[in-house]
Amino acid sequence: MSRSRSRRLGVGVVTATAATIAALTAVPLTVVAAPAPAHAAAARDAANWLAGEFADGVLPGPFGGPDWGLTIDGILALSATGVDAPVRQAATAQVAAHVRSYNSYDDWGIPGFTDGGATAKLLYAASAAGADPTDFGGFDLRTETLSLVAGADAGHQRGRITSRTTADSGPDASNTFDQSFAVLGLARSGDVPQDTVDFLVRQQCAAGGFRLYPDTADGPSPSCDEQAGATLDVDSTAMAVQALLAAAADGATGVTEAAGKAADWLVDQQHADGSFGGSGPTTGANSNSTGLAGQALAAAGRDTEAARAAGALAALQLTAADGGAAAADAGAIAYNSDSLATAVASGITDNERDQWRRSTAQALLGLVQVPLGRIGLVSPPPSPGPTPTGTASPTASPTTTTSPTPTGSPTPTAPASPTPSPSATTVPPTPSATASATVAPSASPTTPGLGGLPTTGAAITSYVLIAFLLVGGGVLLLVLGRRRAA
Repeated sequence: MSRSRSRRLGVGVVTATAATIAALTAVPLTVVAAPAPAHAAAARDAANWLAGEFADGVLPGPFGGPDWGLTIDGILALSATGVDAPVRQAATAQVAAHVRSYNSYDDWGIPGFTDGGATAKLLYAASAAGADPTDFGGFDLRTETLSLVAGADAGHQRGRITSRTTADSGPDASNTFDQSFAVLGLARSGDVPQDTVDFLVRQQCAAGGFRLYPDTADGPSPSCDEQAGATLDVDSTAMAVQALLAAAADGATGVTEAAGKAADWLVDQQHADGSFGGSGPTTGANSNSTGLAGQALAAAGRDTEAARAAGALAALQLTAADGGAAAADAGAIAYNSDSLATAVASGITDNERDQWRRSTAQALLGLVQVPLGRIGLVSPPPSPGPTPTGTASPTASPTTTTSPTPTGSPTPTAPASPTPSPSATTVPPTPSATASATVAPSASPTTPGLGGLPTTGAAITSYVLIAFLLVGGGVLLLVLGRRRAA
């Protein structure tokens, strides 16, 4: 889910200490082999290209500084394919060294804020990478995530992942992506509370799809069906399917039927060519939504539809033979057919490269088809052909792991890294941010600083500029408020 949220501009990258790396590599995983999907070679090529975009263990954002959310998505994507263990290890160590740069406003001199969605995504990423989520960069992410889950006194918001702040910040900006990461992370690091799973299920409408936001202009609505005109979202539904399946494997109740109904809804949204679109500004077919949906369909056993989605993604991939002016970037996956045509004709410019990183990180999950709940627990599927020099073989043996040491890398994201994608490249949410989200659906651009995790393949530069104006206004209000208080 590459719905990564931007946190700050131009943060320097520090080298992780040997102790940090040792801690990251200390947790062994038991893995089993995954079947090879038809497009495993395309996934490997995409992962090799993405690995080459890392610099000192970090994927940069649109202005060149570290984007921690996108870096996590890259880790997950490389883990799913088993490509380039050294890059995955370095990236995981860097994220561990910058936990607070991603899930707080500490780097901006604004203490007392912890972002619930970012914390949950960190918990999931640490678990999927084979690191110890209770001691990741010195932070116990499981305990921290649990402390951010609303308790019994929250009424119908019980179980919701929330952000913590010492200031009045208005409605919580967490969304269905955040909740899905909370369920995934808690399931992967130990037991997932039933309340957390139940809140996610309440975001599903009777039709089967999930809404992106639990909140309306009048405040949080108890459930999707109780929100008049709720917009159902492919990206949120794909994330929820995978989270619910992981919860079911962890012993949660009342989720199998919800996951199956959501998968059926996704099938109904698939275009004739196998692609998917999101909602709002990402309604058109795009690789981010297609990657997430394809991954979810594979997780739910909808193999035919998952294969069709993979075919649509492979059609958006640059190759050495037909990449034209962008042949040197063979393996990269375009956000949509227009982006592909532009690159073939003119190459990938520096201004466009950020979009390609985001779309590739999330799209390749739909090619490799290892579910989010299984990344790090299964060895990457084998892919035909030789592995390029300098990368780890994608045909990892059943005894290897996707941990940062031997094989671990974002997904995802990841959205994450749709997948899925908090990052250090743009502006953090202001303390007064409302529930309008960072993420429009997975393939959508993220409006930095307004909740939600993923920024995806769509270009986000204009949204970043808007965020600067919002943050500037928020800082001015903070200063004036403090002066009045004095």
